[in-house]
Amino acid sequence: MNFDRTYLPLIGRILMAAIFVMSGIGKIANPAGTIGYISAMGLPFPELGLAAAIGIEVVGGVLLVAGLYTRPVALALAAFSIVTGLIFHSAIADQNQMIHLMKNLAMAGGLLQIAAFGAGTLSLDARRGTSALRTA
Repeated sequence: MNFDRTYLPLIGRILMAAIFVMSGIGKIANPAGTIGYISAMGLPFPELGLAAAIGIEVVGGVLLVAGLYTRPVALALAAFSIVTGLIFHSAIADQNQMIHLMKNLAMAGGLLQIAAFGAGTLSLDARRGTSALRTA
């Protein structure tokens, strides 16, 4: 077994998913804080936004770790990262907000790599026969 092609994709998926799962759990633990933050940004339907964020982060993160529907999940999480970064961290004159925006963009970049190359051999996609690299 080749370590690079076998274990690195799994480790990468776990590391990428960790921030989403932990963030989703944080939102579950403190829904009022998240609703307040969403409201402060002027977005409509903050309760719906909370539910959507929890769903995307927790379900998406778990699917990413499992390597199930990896490519579409990675694309969805990448889009989520970009959109939330632009909405919630757009005050780039504040260095802390700039760092958070760049973190979101970097996460999106990693997720796009996962979307491009798939889950790897240690994944449910591979067991289902849907993880093969696409070649042009």
